[in-house]
Amino acid sequence: MTKIQRYLFDNQDIKYRDFQAKLMPTVDKDTFIGVRTPILRATAKEVAKSESKDTFLAELPHRYFDEYQLHAFIISLEKDFTRCIEEVERLLPFIDNWATCDQLSPKVFKKHRDALRPRIDRWLVSEAEYAVRFGIKMVMEHFLDEDFDEGYMKKIAAIRSDKYYINMMAAWYFATALAKQYDTAVKYMENGSLDKWVHNKAIQKARESFRVSEEHKEYLTGLKQI
Repeated sequence: MTKIQRYLFDNQDIKYRDFQAKLMPTVDKDTFIGVRTPILRATAKEVAKSESKDTFLAELPHRYFDEYQLHAFIISLEKDFTRCIEEVERLLPFIDNWATCDQLSPKVFKKHRDALRPRIDRWLVSEAEYAVRFGIKMVMEHFLDEDFDEGYMKKIAAIRSDKYYINMMAAWYFATALAKQYDTAVKYMENGSLDKWVHNKAIQKARESFRVSEEHKEYLTGLKQI
């Protein structure tokens, strides 16, 4: 074992390992160690400042799910945009689950949204399931507030996929859009622009949200497709 692997096993929680394995059916059960997220985040901060950072990030593919989680947390702390993008692109082909995909959330992207755009455009049309999911997630995080861009909404609405984790993220995006950019997002629901499953799941998620008004929830209920 590497030094980092030994440390992860020293912080193993068997019950948490079994719980995680049930949540991620796409991942081999034998690859779960069972390290809780707060420990992984704290470890990422330490590794990010250490000489072992580059060595660890270069060790792809990893053997354990927890290593991928740690990897995602370390990249998310990277302050140099160019280096961060390079590491994201290196990691994405190895991601095989929603958790690692969703934990990958680089803080530096917020300061470089224009430079992020061409990357998002490529991710949204990728053949890789989790690259597409990540692309949608980046749009949701960076282009639904002050930098809202309806062009991305059109692109996500046009996605047609048989991949569950892509469709779930698209639904999550539109549910969030209905909370943040209701007047624009509701038109896509009214026009039936989305895949039927995504459409109905987005309405369900919006109805479950505290950020969507009761009036809007009632209207959205009437837009559900049968």
